[in-house]
Amino acid sequence: MLKLTINGQEIEVPKGTMLLSACQQAGADIPTFCYDPDLKLAGSCRMCVVEVEGRRNLLASCVTPCENNMVVSTESDRTTEARKVILELLLARHKVECMTCEKVGMCKLQDYCYRYGVKDSRFAGEKGHFAMEDPNPFIERDYDKCIMCTRCVRACEEITGAQAINVKERGHHAKISTIFDGKLADSTCVFCGQCIMVCPVGALTSKVSMGKGRSMEYDRVLTTCTYCGTGCTLELNVKDDQVVGVTSNRDATYSPVNKGALCVKGRFGWDFIHSPERLTTPLIKENGQFRPASWEEAMDFAANKLKAIKEKDGPDSIAMFSSARVTNEENYLAQKMMRAAIGTNNVDHCARL
Repeated sequence: MLKLTINGQEIEVPKGTMLLSACQQAGADIPTFCYDPDLKLAGSCRMCVVEVEGRRNLLASCVTPCENNMVVSTESDRTTEARKVILELLLARHKVECMTCEKVGMCKLQDYCYRYGVKDSRFAGEKGHFAMEDPNPFIERDYDKCIMCTRCVRACEEITGAQAINVKERGHHAKISTIFDGKLADSTCVFCGQCIMVCPVGALTSKVSMGKGRSMEYDRVLTTCTYCGTGCTLELNVKDDQVVGVTSNRDATYSPVNKGALCVKGRFGWDFIHSPERLTTPLIKENGQFRPASWEEAMDFAANKLKAIKEKDGPDSIAMFSSARVTNEENYLAQKMMRAAIGTNNVDHCARL
């Protein structure tokens, strides 16, 4: 164990702990852009710098291992000034469209500018023009808002494994790009949206949810994705009793299966919820036409039909094809009904559960 003093508070941490983690343990709120607990360390944004007694330079806390007897200040005049300069440098190439940005309420750049009182940038010059039209139906790419934290690049490689994007060019001309700076559909992108999940600003947003509301307007409902049997946790964004989007819940306590990661179906395929084609009541066909029925009538109708078939042709004349869209518990009950109540092993499933 190592002993440190952080903002006057003495704490102990295991050897190998990064300074950022130690500061957070001491209750310090360290601003970060490039850091993400589920991704490899980058140490590129420098927003997390802290001042350590005896060190000439400020240290990037996310990539600096703790040492014994360190005396750390997280909000000294030097660190505050350094963070203000970094924010001004980012604003110098950032397209400031906060009035209409989809990420208002979730934008770290906006939050930190407010926190440190940075209203504009003293660094004038020609801004890059990195925004591009991408005809894909899922992900809006507005790289004029990108702060080059590279979280999207690392998430694409480390969480999804697609390696669809990387950094193109260097310095003031650097941008996030697919191979040959093409469209996402022509790359190895699988449109999982993990890049949206980790993006701290408005550079990457959901086209499916665009214009339907912003973060502070949502009620978030924790639920389980119904597309397959994996059981991924997600949050439905609800506004005016309508589902308008899906976001990740990255808390392992509530999301132990996927830790926020989703596939294209789970993240973008929620529009069926309010489809006018959805059935809202059971239907029974009579004389070639469907008529609405109560659940009790429909259940009795189905049970009587199954009973009649079993009595006439035997239990093996009946089979059940179940679905990955229901829970494992419901699938268990389905096969139990076939084996115990009907008396047949004719049970199949698209995922062979």
